[in-house]
Amino acid sequence: MSGIQRTTVRPTLEAVAARAGVGRGTVSRVVNGSPKVSERARDAVLQAIDELGYVPNRAARSLVTRRTDTVALVVSESRRRIFDEPFFADTIRGIGAALSETGLQLILAMAQSSEEHERLARYLTCQHVDGVLLLALPAGDPLPSRLEAMGVPTVIGGRPVGVDPACYVDVDNRAGARLAVEHLIARGRRRIAAIAGSQDIGAGVDRLAGFHDAADPAGVAGPVAYGDFSEVGGMVAMRELLAVDPGVDAVFAASDPMAIGAMRVLRERGLAVPGDIAVAGFDDSGAAAHTDPPLTTVHQPTDTMGRRMAHLLIARINGDTPLTPAVILSPHLVARAST
Repeated sequence: MSGIQRTTVRPTLEAVAARAGVGRGTVSRVVNGSPKVSERARDAVLQAIDELGYVPNRAARSLVTRRTDTVALVVSESRRRIFDEPFFADTIRGIGAALSETGLQLILAMAQSSEEHERLARYLTCQHVDGVLLLALPAGDPLPSRLEAMGVPTVIGGRPVGVDPACYVDVDNRAGARLAVEHLIARGRRRIAAIAGSQDIGAGVDRLAGFHDAADPAGVAGPVAYGDFSEVGGMVAMRELLAVDPGVDAVFAASDPMAIGAMRVLRERGLAVPGDIAVAGFDDSGAAAHTDPPLTTVHQPTDTMGRRMAHLLIARINGDTPLTPAVILSPHLVARAST
């Protein structure tokens, strides 16, 4: 025990200054991280803060620094998908890990309808946050440009459609889809169908383009059905493909949940995977290694994606201009028994 009695009354900035033998302004500069303080004075202030149990008034501090130390993550998806699908969980985990190193707080905001977007835009542009991260941005969404116009730094996860973003991080979705289809061709498949994702999202557009990049020149392109990246969407699309072309011998699905849904339908129809139809997905989710048979898929570094998004936003909040405003991460194929 140090023998120092902590008062039950919340210590003030003036009390810290008196204990440290410095002026109130010096204490304020130390609390706000200013370098314009001598090492001796800083040590005295920090010791007084520790002895008194002083906690800076966050609201008052924000008036001085014009910072809230809070970052918002906006996800334009249903709550079910956000909490069920591994892409969102892994990306958010990476964002949280990067922000935890800085002391910034993360708030999660979900908005789908135009009314929700409008309320959210008003909130985010009223100095409640220092910056905004956005995921699953629908085509042409005006929110990023609106935030930027109001001086709120933004970073988008995934290349948006119909938007020219200031800063974004994505995986090379087109190259990843091409890898999956080339793998199916190399395994001897000659009629390859695709279950494409939503075409109002960059990943959906790019993965379908990657499918065609590989399948069209090889003359193996089969029918295309569209899903919403979910397992149910994959089931509906797989039934559609079998109805349109029962002769397909492989399927590339633009997400693991859709691939898993497709495999469920194939099993229901008595078709063997990969004996009758090979299946490849995209995500390398935790579930992919535990399907029956284990799912061949494209690994995308979602945790790294979240971290890079956070690092870019931190740099922008601090007034830095990122050298590379568009960061594209490389995927790789994980071959398993489903092909």
